[in-house]
Amino acid sequence: MARPRQFDDEEVVRAARDQFWSHGYDRTSIDDLSAVTGLGRGSLYGAFGDKHALFLQALDSYNSDAIGAWRSALRGPGPALPRLERLVCDIAEAISRDVERRGCMMARSATELAAVDKSVAERTAATVRGLYGELSDCIARAQEEGSLDADADTDGLASLLLAVLRGLEALGRAGAVAEVVTGAAEQALALLPRTSPKGRAPDRREDSSV
Repeated sequence: MARPRQFDDEEVVRAARDQFWSHGYDRTSIDDLSAVTGLGRGSLYGAFGDKHALFLQALDSYNSDAIGAWRSALRGPGPALPRLERLVCDIAEAISRDVERRGCMMARSATELAAVDKSVAERTAATVRGLYGELSDCIARAQEEGSLDADADTDGLASLLLAVLRGLEALGRAGAVAEVVTGAAEQALALLPRTSPKGRAPDRREDSSV
């Protein structure tokens, strides 16, 4: 009769996730994983399979948390536009505070493995679609509420913000100072086509001449 496990699978995956996130896939060994999880090689292999299988579970855990965090930030009661602005600013601030320059585990994993690992590429693409979808839905709600121009390209704005946010992460890992990161975020938000106080999108064609 098999003995019950004496460890929590989720805690082990999170410990492995931190190791992979900080050091990457190739620079993480089974011995490293054994050290951070407190499990011997036999237990790791028996519970999670090989190193690659454990890495995919760790990446899935990270991606799920990332989409969940964006969903929580962008959905819920209250106007959509302030939620969108808060998310962008919070991400910029988090990047600026990341003194270890770990950045985004998904982005790091994609850079290291996506070109040669179909499983990582598929997971990355699915997560990007999920993040994009949350942005697009939030922008659409802001348009319905009248805070953003209803005639603006919803998907185009979502694509712009997603590109900016992924670019901010790259800037942070490259060592950009906080002012550069937060300044880029603020400028991206300034490009959003807000409506006038009366709910009418400003007419950029208006001429002051009579």
